[in-house]
Amino acid sequence: MDGHACCSSYKSANERFAGALETMTIEALMQDGKALQSGTSHFLGQNFAKAFDVTFANKEGKLEHVWATSWGVSTRLMGALVMAHSDDNGLVLPPKLAPIQVVIVPIYKKAEELERIDEVVNGLVAKLKGLGISVKYDNDDNRKPGWKFAEYELKGVPVRLAIGPRDLENGTFEVARRDNMSKETMPLEGLENKIQALLDDIQASIYKKALDFRTSKTTKVDDYEEFKRLLDEKGGFFLCHWDGTSETEELIKNETKATIRCIPLDAPDEAGQCMVTGQPSNKRVVFARSY
Repeated sequence: MDGHACCSSYKSANERFAGALETMTIEALMQDGKALQSGTSHFLGQNFAKAFDVTFANKEGKLEHVWATSWGVSTRLMGALVMAHSDDNGLVLPPKLAPIQVVIVPIYKKAEELERIDEVVNGLVAKLKGLGISVKYDNDDNRKPGWKFAEYELKGVPVRLAIGPRDLENGTFEVARRDNMSKETMPLEGLENKIQALLDDIQASIYKKALDFRTSKTTKVDDYEEFKRLLDEKGGFFLCHWDGTSETEELIKNETKATIRCIPLDAPDEAGQCMVTGQPSNKRVVFARSY
């Protein structure tokens, strides 16, 4: 899931899709320290085929119940995208997923100024589109530039360009990036290539920020009392030893509202003891509170 810091893995028996023999999941960490199940796949075996009598003829011509799988990612990915990256000013969209990657806003007082700006901007728009960049030139005269700036910040457009009479004289544009709200003045010459590089940098920066956040919010815990304290104080993903029983998992859920989000595919073998029962465990699983 581009732009998100997630872990992919197996679900425990308690958290598995009802009726499935196995469930795999993508778990994303949101800014409030809670986990969001973002996509799942289920191996259903023959359970549902038997329930609904779905059969096929095998090579011998005998009827057998089908073996089924179920795969799902849904609109919750859009929610995850909003929740994982956005800030108090609105959406922050990774450039590769943004419907509009660049918006250009003219600043002018007279019609003649707009005509000159249009000429320069139209040339830049053509070059940007030639590089496969999605761009909008907003020269609508019903809204003031300040309103447009706020609107496109709210919508999460990754890059905003502004050009006024002084920029025309100097052959420059003001370039603002949405992810960190920074601004700089750039020359028009070769600007399309600089914008392309800037979009790549924003994409990498947004991903790294989310990944660093997940790393900072992932904690190894061996003591149950410390686990309960850190759930309230820190939140995030907790890597803990678990004895593999549904009873222990249910007890932790009832006492803390935290569940096993996943059993990571890349979890290394590690001898330890369940933080609740002290029983042997050979790897850590991911606990977290979720929605």
